Amino acid sequence: MDKEKQILEYIRLNPFISQQELSEKVGLSRPAVANYIASLMRKGEIKGRAYILREESMILCIGGANIDRKARTKQNVRLHSSNPVVMSESYGGVARNIAENLQKLGMETAILTCVGDDKEGKSLLEHTNNQGIDISQVWTFPTERTGTYTALLNIDGEMVVSLADMEIYDKLTPLLLEEKWSYIASSNAVFLDTNIPADSIEFLLKRCYEINLPVFIDPVSSTKTSKLPKRLDGVKAILPNREEAEELTGIKILSISDCKEASQAILKLGVESVIITLGEEGVYYASQDDTGHLLPYEVDIVDVTGAGDAFASGVIYGMMNGKPLALSCQFGLAASALTLMTEHSVSPLLLPEKILKFVKEIPL
Repeated sequence: MDKEKQILEYIRLNPFISQQELSEKVGLSRPAVANYIASLMRKGEIKGRAYILREESMILCIGGANIDRKARTKQNVRLHSSNPVVMSESYGGVARNIAENLQKLGMETAILTCVGDDKEGKSLLEHTNNQGIDISQVWTFPTERTGTYTALLNIDGEMVVSLADMEIYDKLTPLLLEEKWSYIASSNAVFLDTNIPADSIEFLLKRCYEINLPVFIDPVSSTKTSKLPKRLDGVKAILPNREEAEELTGIKILSISDCKEASQAILKLGVESVIITLGEEGVYYASQDDTGHLLPYEVDIVDVTGAGDAFASGVIYGMMNGKPLALSCQFGLAASALTLMTEHSVSPLLLPEKILKFVKEIPL
């Protein structure tokens, strides 16, 4: 009996069997099982997803998955001139990075995104699948280019400028997302970045709010922040940086007092928790019950790329495990520090035990 028939037979015997149980019974990885299930749904052998229980800690990450290219200068950047650089390439995208970070932290993750039918897209999906991330809900568009993000880093590792080719994500319309709603609704929480269109963001927030599905948002950039709707009801946490928080509120943030004012304005939009990242000044967090300011951990910085995604991952990891907002932010700062210490956008050091050790041994 082939694997597809085996999976179908087990579902017939137990309509509420989990993907993990199916994985163990048929000898496949959970992402591979998810791919077979998606195929059976397309064939009409399975109608809906009522047979699947929510996977423990299953986080669905919706948004960008692209190729990251970094050019690091061998000397201080000289504008309007040729700069000698060392080039590197890795797999990135905010949603994809978050999914991989959370997978490293022991959480089951899936990604809903799109790639082009090109070598970059094929390579990106292969790598992501190999990390244990469920890619069964990814669209491949034949006439589009896979998204790319190119950053110019100064000799000290600080970013000078970044270039994003992300037009492919405009294809992720509410109509397409509606096709995936049963899968989205089966997750424990959704992470959403703002690479997708504004009407798609509004669609997802409305539908998730209706079924009380927690949503975490990274606004990605001050420009893309404008895609967010006027109301953010049901959002468990939003993680803007200083510029994104200013865009959300119209409040200029020059001090911690300004952070407090901006956070209160964002909370009034319906958000449960707000965490404003301030670079070297740390983070300011606020909810209805708690507010505070935390400085970052001091580490030798190798590369800043991916540190923001790591911070968000640490926060989500903490909150999804029932930790208080302040401790979740400490987890985020530890995850960020572990990423800053490497050249990788997704740090190989990112493990639960290392985060806990960081928080325990290096108090803020």
